[in-house]
Amino acid sequence: MTPIDHEQLALVASKVRKARVTPPAGPAEVDPVARIAVDIGLAHLDRPFDYLVPEPMSASAVPGTRVRVRFAGALLDGWVLERVATSEYKGRLDPIARVVSPDPVLAPEIVDLARAVADRWAGTLVDVVRAAVPPRHAATEAALDAAVTNLTARLSQPPSPGDPGPWAAYSGGSALLDRVGDREATWTTRSPGPRAVWTSGPGGDIAELIARLVAAASSAGRGVLVVAPDARDVARLARALRERLGTDQHRVLTADLGPAARYRAFLEIRRGLVRVVVGTRAAVFAPVRDLGLIVLWDDGDDSLSEPHAPYWHAREVLELRAERGGAAMVIGSTSRSVEAASLLASGWAREVVLPRAELRRRSARVVTIGSDLDVARDEAARSARLPHVAWEAAKAALASGPVLVVVPRRGYVPALSCQTCREPARCSHCHGPLGVSGSRAHPVCGWCGRFVPVWSCTSCGGLRLRAVSVGERRTAEELGRAFPGVPVKVSGRDPGGEGVLDQVDDTPALVVATPGAEPWAAGGYAAALLLDGRVMLDRPDLRAGEEAVRRWMAASSLVRPAAAGGIVVVLADASLAPVQAIVRNDPGGFAARELAERQALRLPPAWRVAEITGLPSDVDDFFGHARLPESATVLGPVRVAGARRGAEPDTRVRALVVVPRGESTGLSGALRAALAIRSARKEGGALTVRVDPVVLG
Repeated sequence: MTPIDHEQLALVASKVRKARVTPPAGPAEVDPVARIAVDIGLAHLDRPFDYLVPEPMSASAVPGTRVRVRFAGALLDGWVLERVATSEYKGRLDPIARVVSPDPVLAPEIVDLARAVADRWAGTLVDVVRAAVPPRHAATEAALDAAVTNLTARLSQPPSPGDPGPWAAYSGGSALLDRVGDREATWTTRSPGPRAVWTSGPGGDIAELIARLVAAASSAGRGVLVVAPDARDVARLARALRERLGTDQHRVLTADLGPAARYRAFLEIRRGLVRVVVGTRAAVFAPVRDLGLIVLWDDGDDSLSEPHAPYWHAREVLELRAERGGAAMVIGSTSRSVEAASLLASGWAREVVLPRAELRRRSARVVTIGSDLDVARDEAARSARLPHVAWEAAKAALASGPVLVVVPRRGYVPALSCQTCREPARCSHCHGPLGVSGSRAHPVCGWCGRFVPVWSCTSCGGLRLRAVSVGERRTAEELGRAFPGVPVKVSGRDPGGEGVLDQVDDTPALVVATPGAEPWAAGGYAAALLLDGRVMLDRPDLRAGEEAVRRWMAASSLVRPAAAGGIVVVLADASLAPVQAIVRNDPGGFAARELAERQALRLPPAWRVAEITGLPSDVDDFFGHARLPESATVLGPVRVAGARRGAEPDTRVRALVVVPRGESTGLSGALRAALAIRSARKEGGALTVRVDPVVLG
């Protein structure tokens, strides 16, 4: 056997390897440098990074496309923000590893908006972009490319504006539609479109009103974006838009669509195949072509606040978008948020409301419980959950139609306390709150889920439990016994309940619902009972009164006018300001008074407030780095009230930073800089920074 020449074998192998190596492609001939937002999420790296664009990728790596790049040895996602001729970086630039898709999904105006949102809420650009652009679905891109011709033909017919219809009853309603539908008007940042705060009156079809507004703007060739709090509201609006505009003239953007359907709708919007969009919170970033009208419904709903960093709110994001593009904006609700009142007070928007005479004609009669006269007639008026006056009102109303019963708590008995000392009942394992899920169920912990068949109070040793609050399912049982033979329907968002009803007919029935889950009734409800008013008003939250008015006004708007026998019974003391707002049908006046009080107390939205939450050492370290404006006032830090983490007490603290509205930019910049320093030095644990938090207890 011939011996193996290992040196010769190595030489041959080396030549083979060299022959297989393809020489690297040269840089692109035009604008060979791409500035890319790399998906890192660290505060000190919140800036674009320069990468080399290889010539084979030059046509596909355009601004807005998704790419993969090397960063610190790892292959990460990124978005091309722009292409430039040269880089300020003097070292060697790494090339783009791969273009994920040639579709420019990130529009330039959305990049600018995302940057403004990140700066306003002390966050990072990529955190906002993740919410703005849905994940890619490759099969959807291919399917849409094949269908573009047919879609273009179907989506090119603008609707007719139509007449003002029900808008004519509102002060300024017809003028609003005329301006939105004016084809000759050109709106800019210096001369923007009309901006309105619209308070919808009782008995009106909100979806129809919004659809007419959308039709007017669409007929003038303007893109339209409509945002609502939840999928149920979006479904109603989508039906109204389909009837008003025709099929395939709008697109829906919600999380319920699923990855493929959501991405397809997003691509159709981005490519300009459709210019009317209705969706939930994340739709605020929809890349609508020629955006000329923004409509936000029920801006006080807390589901419009983003639960992930940087915790932006849909209302403020849409305001930024309207200001940056000069678009018209309408903020609508059956009530009025304090932020909307602030926009009116500043002159940023104008009021669109029903005249008082028309409002009285449409409204139901409002009765309160708990006054001295009520107590003289019925000693249980203040303590009973369903006083005699409410029972009589429901009984009389059931003769002519359904009765709505609004319960502020979900579940059966969501909170328990000791019968003897009234201390909240807690789990012995994790100290979580105890509740009951059914009429024959044992108490169960709301945190760890453990059943507690035997319980004793740690304060007094008591063995008996009492209900602190009652949910909609327990209420339905009680009403079923109080009104035998009357159908009882439950509409709630509790996963253990019967789900949310969209509509009920006009036959007599008791409809028990949690706030926000009230079904629409054909012909309106004969009566509404708003139970447990003190539960809503006694919440340790800055917005407790505002939220109570919002929920009560929404329920009251579903009731028939007083002339048709409609009645609303509010189980709360009539002397309280929120209750008076319902009695007088004046949510605007209540919001204006709340705004004046917050101005005096230096609270949002009159002032800017930042909330910093974390361990004491981390909060102290953060303030050591933060260069706050001279006008800033720091409150705290104090321990997070009543919180526990598992079996151990929660040792986190919270501090508030308060500045005048004029110092908003300085505050956000100081917060971002302090977070960047901690991120770069890898100091301490996690901190939560919220600017203008929705819940401020």
